[in-house]
Amino acid sequence: MALGADRSAPTIRDPLRIHLDKNCLKRYFMTVIKVVMVLQCDYTDTRSRGWHFGHLYAERSNVDEIPATWMRGGTSKCWVFEADALTAASTRGVDATLLRLFGSPDPRQIDGVGGGTSTTSKAVILSPSTSADADVDYTFAQVGIDEAKVDWGSNCGNCSAVVAPYAVRRGWVTVQDGMTTVRVRNTNTSQLIIQQVATPGATLPESGTARIPGVPFPGIPVRMGFLDPAGRTTGLLYPTGKATDELITAAGVVRATLIDAGAPVVILDAREVGLTGAEPAVAIDARPELLARLDTIRRAAAVAMGLAQSPETAARAIPKLALVSPAIEGDEAAFQVRMLSMGRVHPALAITGSVALSLAAKDLATVVGPMVRQPVGDELTMLTPAGALTTWFGEHRGHPVVGAVRTARRLAESVLLLPDDQPLAG
Repeated sequence: MALGADRSAPTIRDPLRIHLDKNCLKRYFMTVIKVVMVLQCDYTDTRSRGWHFGHLYAERSNVDEIPATWMRGGTSKCWVFEADALTAASTRGVDATLLRLFGSPDPRQIDGVGGGTSTTSKAVILSPSTSADADVDYTFAQVGIDEAKVDWGSNCGNCSAVVAPYAVRRGWVTVQDGMTTVRVRNTNTSQLIIQQVATPGATLPESGTARIPGVPFPGIPVRMGFLDPAGRTTGLLYPTGKATDELITAAGVVRATLIDAGAPVVILDAREVGLTGAEPAVAIDARPELLARLDTIRRAAAVAMGLAQSPETAARAIPKLALVSPAIEGDEAAFQVRMLSMGRVHPALAITGSVALSLAAKDLATVVGPMVRQPVGDELTMLTPAGALTTWFGEHRGHPVVGAVRTARRLAESVLLLPDDQPLAG
């Protein structure tokens, strides 16, 4: 070593120096991680106030950013948007925006947030209500999967269950200690839905213990009552003026009940189309010739109900089609049902469809009425592919109510990126 050299100074290979360097690096990276965690907490907290730090990224990219909440409602999943945020995010229009966000048209929806099925390609658009008799305005959109089309023609009863929990969490209603009521107006049908959620200690639980058929895990129970549901789309409970019609279609003549309650529904006796009514959903979905025939019947019914000018112009989402059959002897259900939604069998049952079926079951002149062995009381149970579903009958301020209990759960808080490209033509 040279004369005068500092013997205390470690060389680059000195173990002590290496140890100190590692400690410095460790402290540096721990500091970075803590900063990121703080920013994440700030983002979660400030998102509810309508802004987020995502704009730092947006300034350097060609995307629009749209805040959204992913929720399960009943046996469906939907993306929940606030109306102002959705309409302000893009100049291309709401339909085109939803199609691009969901990745449609594409059977897999691989480049979007859609789930590739009718029950997982749904959007809920919410805002505080401008009506004196409602707290929340709720618009439902059924986003096409393999076609570039958004259907606004009806409501989704399962997705309706997310509205009350969302409104409570956002502070749009006054939360009570025990039970909070949220008055929801569905803008698609002008249907008022009275919803109730448990709020112990004036707080909304993040998870619940209630279970429903078709969902393997529990959730927050949401009691929903559809106020005066008859004729919300067409103006009449029976749009043709009859409880049962001889429907003339390209697939032949078939007896059907055409009813509008909760949603427009075509009710057929499953045995008239060669089924027992107890088939699993996959067995019906595996028969394309049967699905085509049923859709032909459904489209003819749309014309008869005044929902379309021709079978070719009938919407995919409405009317829905229900195949009913007598319950198995000894079963608690009043009847069995297989409901089709967007051309496939629903894994459980559309709740708006269950409202229509409940009112039809009370009338012996309908297709389903004679199948019910016992008089319909305050409740009605029907057997779906996922299990038994029970609806109830009640009253609210002198108006009839048909309702059901669904469960809901918040799955994720997100910012969806809308690229500045052109969606495929439909």
